[in-house]
Order: sequence, then C-alpha cells, then structure tokens
Amino acid sequence: MSAVGVIFSNIHDENIPELSRLRSMGSIPFGGRYRLIDFALSNMVNSGITTVGVITKNNYQSLMDHIGSGKEWDLARKDGGLMVLPPYNDEYESLYHTRLDALKGIIGFLNRRTEEYVVMSDCDGICKIDFGKVIAFHEEKQADITLVYHNEELVKSPYYITFDTNDAGRITDLQINANITGKANVYINIMVLNRQFLINIINNAITRGANSFGRDILAKSVDSMKLCGYEFKGYYAGMDSMAQYYKRNLEMLDSSIRDELFGARDIYTKVKDSAPSKYTETAEVKNSLISDGCVIEGTVENSILFRGVKIEKGAVVRNSIVMQDNVIGKGAQLNAVITDKNVVVRDRRVLSGTEDFPFFIPKGSMV
Repeated sequence: MSAVGVIFSNIHDENIPELSRLRSMGSIPFGGRYRLIDFALSNMVNSGITTVGVITKNNYQSLMDHIGSGKEWDLARKDGGLMVLPPYNDEYESLYHTRLDALKGIIGFLNRRTEEYVVMSDCDGICKIDFGKVIAFHEEKQADITLVYHNEELVKSPYYITFDTNDAGRITDLQINANITGKANVYINIMVLNRQFLINIINNAITRGANSFGRDILAKSVDSMKLCGYEFKGYYAGMDSMAQYYKRNLEMLDSSIRDELFGARDIYTKVKDSAPSKYTETAEVKNSLISDGCVIEGTVENSILFRGVKIEKGAVVRNSIVMQDNVIGKGAQLNAVITDKNVVVRDRRVLSGTEDFPFFIPKGSMV
C-alpha cells in the first residue's frame, strides 16, 4: 500500500478548552496511559503507513515530548518516518486558522512525497481502523475523495458534517451543522484521496481564495466530484466536549470495549519505566483502571488513575479521572471529577460533579 499519513493535532482544540489550554488536542491524556494522537498514529502504522506528517499549531511542547522521534511507533526512520510539520501558512507566514490553511502550509511536504494516496486523520476521536480496507474501498469505487463515517446518534458540536449515500456508497447530499436529530452518518474526520489530486485541490484553493475544506471543497463538490462514504462499523468515540471526554474515558471500564479497542492490533504509546502500583491493607478498588506507579491506601471505584497517583488513607474516589502525579489527601471524597496533572486535593475536601458536568481541576492546582 502506497500512502502517506497526515495528522492534524490541533484542529479541534476549541472542543475541550479546559484540557487544550496548555496542550494540543492530540496530546490530551486518555484511558490511563495514552494520548489521543496514539490512536491515529497506531492505526496508520498498523496499516503499513511508514511516513506520517503531524501538523502542529500551538501549545505543542507536550506533543513533542510525547511523540519524540516516533520510536515507539516504529517511525524513527532515515527515509520517511515521523515528521513534525510547521504550523504556518506559506502564503502569509502566519498560523493557520482552518484545515485548508494548514494544508496550504504543507504543500511542499506533499510535493516531496512519492506515495499514491494521502490518509488524513484528526485527533478528536478514537477507534481501531484498518486504512488498507479504506484505500481498497476508495480504489474499488474509483472515488475522488473517500470520507469515513460512523452511523450513530448525532451529538452536536461546534462543527460537524453529516451526509447521505446511495447504494453504491456515493455521497448524494452533504450537510454541515445540519439541524437534525437521531441517528445519522457522521463524518469522523478521516479521509483518503490521491496525493496529486489533493495537491491540485490546494493549488486551486489558493488561486480562488478558498479557506474552508468542508464548505468550499466538500459541500460544493457533491455533484462535480465523486465523493464516497466508507462506513466504519466498530467502536468509535468522538470527543467534542468535556462531558463526552469524561463519558468516553469511563467507557474504557467496559471489558468488551477495551477488548475491541486494544485487542489484536496494538495501540502504541510512549513507554515510561514505572514501579508497579502498590495497594496497602486499607485499599479497596472496584471496577477501575490503575496505571503503574500508583499508591492506593483508600477507596477507588469506577475510576481511571494515571501514573504516579497517590490515594491516601480514608480517601474515596468514585466515577473520576485522576491524571498523572496527583495526590488525593486523607479523607477526601471525589465523585465525577477530572483532575489534570500534578493536582493536590488536600485532606477532607469533598468535590463532586455530575455525568453531564464533571468537576474539573486544572493542571498544578492545590484544592
């Protein structure tokens, strides 16, 4: 398979501003030990894509620390491998504002590649998908552009695309932010198209002054281009709000979802050498994911703990997401709480949110 990958690490930062204030969407922690970009990178590597360009914009120090040279994904290569692409629009040497602006900025990268296809993916959702099957579908349908979709209950976000397809898989109507309810074919921000065709689109957009890939390219080309929809039928978790992020994390406590997402092909991430977690005689843990390096002296139920968390004696953590290197003090009680990294919750504090409005504590806070 001859394809190059392009990952947008910042496109959806506005969806979860609480977590992306100091990091890119791609580097948001997930599931106890992963970052959101791990899923897009792993899907590409597992599909045989050995050259991946990651488009950055701002707050990407955390992302750089995480992906490094790409060694964990077998992308530390002399030819191709992992490439971090600049966040600038070539024409104005300014930060991009839209997906099309970002693509204008990497046209030199695309021109230098020799692969036949480009696989583009965002970091606002997680799934395990074989891009080889998507490209085979794209070739079979002789499509100009193939959009991957998931038929699901529509959860409206700041920007979403839905579309209808005919029996042959061709998109017959494409809507942006349509006022519809119920189940719909929701585009999950994964796209396949011919590399030279993409270059032509970008050059034409520069000539015409187009700025939005969705509105100026896709929506206006339903009749003039052959747009096809590939249905992904597996588990897909989109995250367009803090409530969705909270919900999708806690879904990892379901063993059937974990098996589908992490079984068979691996999801790779940066490896850190940590001691095993320690459970004292006062610890009580139920239905939770506990990462390495934790010390549990209290109670943890239906929660996810990242590396290096300490739950002190008498503390109770329920239905919560506790990120790396947190300390939950003696007698403290947390319910439906998300704590960012390096948070200290002092003794006997009682904090509670709800499923729809989880209580969030910013990075480095002491409560």
